[in-house]
Amino acid sequence: MHLDCDPQFILAGEAPGYQGCRYSGIAFTSERLLGEGAIPRIPALDRRLSTRRLPFSEPSATIVWKTLYRLAIAERTILWNAMQLHPYRPDNLWSNRTPTPDEIKLGEPALRILIEAYPDARIIAVGKKAEGLLRDMGIPVAAAVRHPANGGATAFAAGLEELM
Repeated sequence: MHLDCDPQFILAGEAPGYQGCRYSGIAFTSERLLGEGAIPRIPALDRRLSTRRLPFSEPSATIVWKTLYRLAIAERTILWNAMQLHPYRPDNLWSNRTPTPDEIKLGEPALRILIEAYPDARIIAVGKKAEGLLRDMGIPVAAAVRHPANGGATAFAAGLEELM
């Protein structure tokens, strides 16, 4: 099997956010970052993903990529979510909500395939939801770091740097 990268790290987050992965399809990645060509192995977009006036710019995505580049591991890292579907409030598609335990479990098969495809990559859980799913799957988590959302940017960056 030909794989386009040989990752040293897999960062497993919680779920797609409405400003990021919901449009980009890539965990911790926003339309703005893709348009700027800031994501390794992906050429800059030549068209928009959303129809809003400005491209979506997801705060957690910006923090994650800034940290990956600062630590010089952006090229060697794959980003994924424990749950691949965007959890939103029923009254607002452009919202985020915490996924239920049953929803998180829906992501297990895809996460297992990714981990099996890259057995030498170090798994790093980003947040408690991802850490819980990996633990429930029986996957040894190399480490867990604070999710960058809701005031966790500094702790996320410090935690990831400590692991390097």
